[in-house]
Amino acid sequence: MSINQLMLRNLKKNLKNYYLYIFALMFSVALYFAFVTLQYDPALDETKGTIKGGAAIKAASILLVGIVTVFLLYANNIFIKRRSKEIGLFQLVGMTKSRIFRILSAENLILYYLSLAIGIFLGFSISKLILMILFKITQVDGIASLTFSGTALTQTLIVFSCIYGVIMLMNYIFIKRQSILSLFHVVSSSESRVKKLSLLEMLVGFIGIALIIAGYYVSTQLFNGNLTTMMHLFLAMIFTLGSVIIGTYLFYKGSVSTIANLIRKKKGGYLNINEVLSLSSIMFRMKSNSVLLTIITTVSGLAIGLLSLSYISYYSAEQIAKNNVPANFSFVTDEAANRFEEDLKSNGIPFRETKIEVLQAVMNAEDIIGMKMEEYTQDPKAMSVSVISEKSVAGFDLAKDEMYLTGYSDIMMKFISMKDSGPIELIGNKNTLYMQYLGMKKDYPISRYFGGSPVAVVDDSVFKELKGDLDPSIQRSSSLYIGVDIKEGKDLIKANTLFNEKKYNEEAMNESRLDNTNIQKRQMGLAMFIVGFLGLTFLVTSGCILYFKQMDQSEDEKPNYTILRKLGFTQGDLLRGIQAKQAFNFGIPLVIGLMHSYFAVKSGWFLFGTELWMPMFIVMTLYTVLYSIFGILSVLYAKKVIQNAL
Repeated sequence: MSINQLMLRNLKKNLKNYYLYIFALMFSVALYFAFVTLQYDPALDETKGTIKGGAAIKAASILLVGIVTVFLLYANNIFIKRRSKEIGLFQLVGMTKSRIFRILSAENLILYYLSLAIGIFLGFSISKLILMILFKITQVDGIASLTFSGTALTQTLIVFSCIYGVIMLMNYIFIKRQSILSLFHVVSSSESRVKKLSLLEMLVGFIGIALIIAGYYVSTQLFNGNLTTMMHLFLAMIFTLGSVIIGTYLFYKGSVSTIANLIRKKKGGYLNINEVLSLSSIMFRMKSNSVLLTIITTVSGLAIGLLSLSYISYYSAEQIAKNNVPANFSFVTDEAANRFEEDLKSNGIPFRETKIEVLQAVMNAEDIIGMKMEEYTQDPKAMSVSVISEKSVAGFDLAKDEMYLTGYSDIMMKFISMKDSGPIELIGNKNTLYMQYLGMKKDYPISRYFGGSPVAVVDDSVFKELKGDLDPSIQRSSSLYIGVDIKEGKDLIKANTLFNEKKYNEEAMNESRLDNTNIQKRQMGLAMFIVGFLGLTFLVTSGCILYFKQMDQSEDEKPNYTILRKLGFTQGDLLRGIQAKQAFNFGIPLVIGLMHSYFAVKSGWFLFGTELWMPMFIVMTLYTVLYSIFGILSVLYAKKVIQNAL
């Protein structure tokens, strides 16, 4: 048999083990080439004005290369160890290490560059689709065309050729360092097996769980008002990060084995076949993979958390715009509002107008905040608040000394803890009005021109009294808010086009809610797009790594399956135990990663938007579904091994 025939037979034999590796490689190449194509696509200039599209895509492509490189090196390390006996046999029949290295390099060359070529083709094919998705997310009215970039092709070939060179270097070092005898023991020695659980390991396990819980607890205290200095906040963040990561490592190192051992002891050693195949395997194998699982869990939590936060900002864009601009169009001068209304009438667009007079007064809220105003600001006038009459908004019926605040903000309430009721002072130029605070409402009645939230709503007689005692130094240049709402939703786009064509948006604080929404979506859309694709890449690569590990374990345990089959256990009996094992192997990193991301997002989501649960639920559900696919593939592979055990 010639060397070429031997190489082709080996390639064909190992192809069934490489298929997911090839898929992940093609997926990574396709995504990288598409990203680089976007970087050089002239259509991406449409994203300018918010975030520099090309620069953001370039930074993402560098991170993508890092993720793919780590994955390919790790996957290659698994496969070269699986072929160690084959390499040892080659040496026994007289092949030199250099010739063996050339055979393996040729095999890898064929697989690698064939996958690279297919990946580039797929990347070119989907580049238009990716650009269309980007335009859709960022609300850009651009034309996406299929553009081939020679620069992108050259860059992709150079990057992945460098990765191939590093892989070959690792293979050369591995073959050069191993003796014939050691090659036949690489697989058996690659994973340590624990014969007995020691007291130290149990202690390590409990410490790991305690550190994770401590990190979660501190994360809930970051923005509750207890940490009053930047140094305290910084130290708390460092402690949270370190505690969770170290706790995760110790969890895999000892906690999982400890919990499994307690379950086994509780059963008095009488385990059924499902428990033998699941609990025992988890106890003896998860410890040796603790570093890998810690990395996968931590980065999974980071990816889910970042995607959740970016989606929270994107998802909240409309609500944030509504808070900033309560009506479809907001004005602060009669002259601009009247001109716009005349334009609407001439174009046959029905509308509804709202006018609210707004005053400014200094607010002393020490009794309901629990802190002296000097602790917030040294200038009492900096605590001015917008005041409107109850007649200006619906839903209020106040006595003369009663007052509501409206314009509830999650971020404000996190940093300023307010009581539900209590005395408040409204200070004019000469007189002070003593009011009874009745609570906070969520509505935003006026635009952000008047200082944002909260807004004080008082009895009309109090409003008139305050109007006669104004402090001129804190009044806005305009004291009138004018909101224009379009009655028919189908006319909104036409009205918004008119608003921009007539350049009302360039005057004072005239604002369009639709424009405000689109700006927010453009700002966060590109970030969400990049984080989403990087997260998807990490999901595929980490899922493949776990799949390869389980594939190895299934092959190692094939003799055990043979014995169990000979003892009378059916394929169904063994498969139920395998399903339980894979549920643990894939489920534990997934659940811990989801918990990490949940507490990370929960601690500071209000800095990014107004909605928490729905965006986070959507991201976590999607990630879980995609991640579960690799667990299912692992079960299917183990099923084939069981079928071939006899």
